[in-house]
This record gives sequence, structure tokens and C-alpha cells, in this order.
Amino acid sequence: MSAATRRELADALAAVQAAAGTFEAVTLDAARADGALQVDAAFISRDITGASTKTQLGDDLLAAYAVLRRSARLRWVHTHSAGTDRPIYRELRARGVTVTTSAGANAAVVAQTALGGVLALARRLPQLLQAQREHRWAPLNLSGAPPDLAGQTVVLVGWGAIARTLQPWLAMLGLHVIVVRRTDEVAAPGVPTLRFDALASVLPQADWLILACPLNEQTRHLIDAHALQRLKRGAMLVNVARGEVVDEGALIESLRSGQVGGACLDVFEVEPLLPASPLWRLPQVMVLPHSAGHAAGNTARVAAIFLHNLERWLRRESLFNEVA
Repeated sequence: MSAATRRELADALAAVQAAAGTFEAVTLDAARADGALQVDAAFISRDITGASTKTQLGDDLLAAYAVLRRSARLRWVHTHSAGTDRPIYRELRARGVTVTTSAGANAAVVAQTALGGVLALARRLPQLLQAQREHRWAPLNLSGAPPDLAGQTVVLVGWGAIARTLQPWLAMLGLHVIVVRRTDEVAAPGVPTLRFDALASVLPQADWLILACPLNEQTRHLIDAHALQRLKRGAMLVNVARGEVVDEGALIESLRSGQVGGACLDVFEVEPLLPASPLWRLPQVMVLPHSAGHAAGNTARVAAIFLHNLERWLRRESLFNEVA
């Protein structure tokens, strides 16, 4: 863990030691200074990841990965994130290392961002903000009033903590929600539910396509050119999942043609989004720098999950949010 995390959690770590057994909490700086030091467990906190992306790794994250790779006795890694699609986690799991996540810690925050994207696109805020920048008075009734949200259909892909939080908010606005998930087990009473392999059958009903699923082999490019073409013309897309769930080139073409009417995108196939990407310039697109889940309260929520798991790990009990 980082030195800052150890300082912030000093009292809590002492309480875990008193309850479940002794351990030495070493910092990343100490492990980096001692090239032979190995660890049994690790906590990849938000400050270690920093501004790193899957394609651009910062020095602290590279140093942490080096410690994990050289630690032959490593048994458990906990990450601040909900997703484990970074290659390091596949590598560790292939070695038999248990990986746990902080899924749920920022679910409400991500759901709020997704809902904000729906409301912003529905009320045409990108166009209104562009008019503001141009000092141009452009009432919506002069360009065709936006349709009411009530009565529209949302296809919500995924049924993790984010989607479970978001669905009742959408229903509260009068939106009809269809859930697409890994199984066809009913997501919630009265909510139509289909498996991923049935997605194509409901896309023609979608006024909104909201992606809140994990990235895996089943969901990679789940939304490809064929899926986008099956959408109701002018449907809106909100992606708070992972960039690779969508074929980005196909999405750009669908936005240009009007097949997709607008998009709120928090994630991209390559991050940071390349300056040359047309997505920056499309007027009906909101580009967010993978920030849907950022909030001041996340640190405490992530720490609580880690500390709970640390106590269970010391007692050799099953862990919360273990990656299957």
C-alpha cells in the first residue's frame, strides 16, 4: 500500500491486528527501495494508480506491479477499482493469486453520472452550451422541442451495483427499462430481462442504450456496427462500462450518420482519448475523462471493503468481491 494509505488507516490496521492477527504493513516506497522485498498481500489504492490508464502506466503503478510480479509468495491483491480488466490481474489469477475488488464503492456515483448523461442529452444541454459559448440565443422550441422522457425505452446492459442503483431512478422518470445481463434471471419485479445473446432482439425498441457491464470476452465489442444499426434511429448511448464494450469506429460512423442521435461517453478504447479522435468534435457527444466514479467519499468506502477483507484473509475466511 502507499505511505499515505498506511498513515490514513493506521488506527484501523491496528484494530484489525488486534482482532485477527499480526502482520507488517509495508509501503510501496519501502518495497521499491528494497528490490528483494516480497509481500504476501497487496492493496492497490487509488493514489498508486493515479492518472494511469490501461495503456499509459505511471511510475508508482509500474513499481507496484514489479513488487507483485517478484513476490513468489503473493496470495491476495485488493484493488480500489470495480473492474479487473487490466492485464496484470489476469496474470496474477493465472498464478493462483486471489484478486478482490472494491465493486459497489462508487456505484451510486457512477449511476448519478449515467443519469446526468441521460438528462443532459434529453434536454439537449450540449447544444445549449454550444450556443452559450457562441453568445447565441437558441430556445429549444425553435429547433424542435425534445421528446418527453416518460414513455421512452431504455435498454440497460449489465446488472451489477451500478445498474441496480440506476434502474429505479430511470423508472421514476417514467422510462421503461429492459435489462440485458449474463443470465436471464429476472433482474427485478416487472423488469423484462434478457441474456447478452438476446441483445439484438431488443435494440430496435431502444430510445436509450446504457452500458454498465463489466468488460470480458462476452462483452468486448458487444456493441458493434450491427448492434448500432439495429437501434431505433436517433437512439442515445451512455457508456459508463468500459470503452472496449463498443466498437468506437462504428460508433463514430453511426453518430455522423444520425443513426445514433447522441452519446455521453466516460470510457474509450484507448485512454486518454487521442486528440485526433472525431469524438471530441462531434456536437452531440459528451466526452468525459473516465471520471464517472470519482467522488470524495470513495476513499473511505474502498478502505472499508479492504479492511473487511483483510480481517477475513487473516482468519482464512472467504473474501468479499472475489473475482471468479
